[in-house]
Amino acid sequence: MMLSIGDLVLDITIMPEGPLLVDDDNPARIRLGGGGQAANFCAWAAELGEPARLITRVGEDDGGHLLVAELQSHGVDVCAVWAAQPTGAIAVLVGPNGERTMATQRGASVGLRPEDLAEGWFDGVQLIHIPAYSLFLDPLAQAARTAIEFVRRSGGLLAIDLSSAAGLREYGPARMVSVLKDLAPDLLFATRAEADALGVALESLAKVPVVKLGVSGATVLGTTIPSPPVREVDATGAGDALAAAFCSSYLHGATPAEAAQHAVEVASTAVTLVGARPNFGPTNSEASP
Repeated sequence: MMLSIGDLVLDITIMPEGPLLVDDDNPARIRLGGGGQAANFCAWAAELGEPARLITRVGEDDGGHLLVAELQSHGVDVCAVWAAQPTGAIAVLVGPNGERTMATQRGASVGLRPEDLAEGWFDGVQLIHIPAYSLFLDPLAQAARTAIEFVRRSGGLLAIDLSSAAGLREYGPARMVSVLKDLAPDLLFATRAEADALGVALESLAKVPVVKLGVSGATVLGTTIPSPPVREVDATGAGDALAAAFCSSYLHGATPAEAAQHAVEVASTAVTLVGARPNFGPTNSEASP
């Protein structure tokens, strides 16, 4: 069982058919689907055949119920805490070369508290995946630390994904380094920009650091694994796919280089799809103006 704790949100993916014109209609493909780094990790883990569990807090609204049902229909065990706040949403604007700009409303997810957690949710968990977003704000950060304690008490591994260079800058790189030294993750995932922002060797922060290089693949412990050539459509969720595939292989006894090879192959598949998930469920729709 692999578990992640954090956000489950609505992704609104917008792919304009040409340059955006101010004060005018802009033809585009628009998809609505499930998102959130923690939820995406679990969706990809389930797609790879791994038992996956998500702990999240969502709004007691139609969107929240639909997003939970979608994940459950794809085999993810969702432990949802229902809230009065609205379910979060992310608008993803995709450029012609797959580059992304995102606007985020975290919504109910950041309100998860340690007392919301049930010990039974951690039964059989061999690895806990923590997006850095889940460490940025309390009370969610306190809940994430409590979850880590539950998993490590039974010998499980800790994987942390730094999530966002912008979020890292806002939180503070030195502060994040201190948190990572305190938590001592077994696995650490970062983009090159995130790794550079920390300003210290990733090997000093985790047993196995993995640097995500986008179209160039990934680097693990000095070994670079190149990506196979593919036609990139949308990179949303590719990093989550890479992390899920790496964790899955590593848990099954693969070496870091072997796990990275599998992870890069899965991530290369992810960028050929629109949206952050391996499948489109009942929440997903497409429209054009």
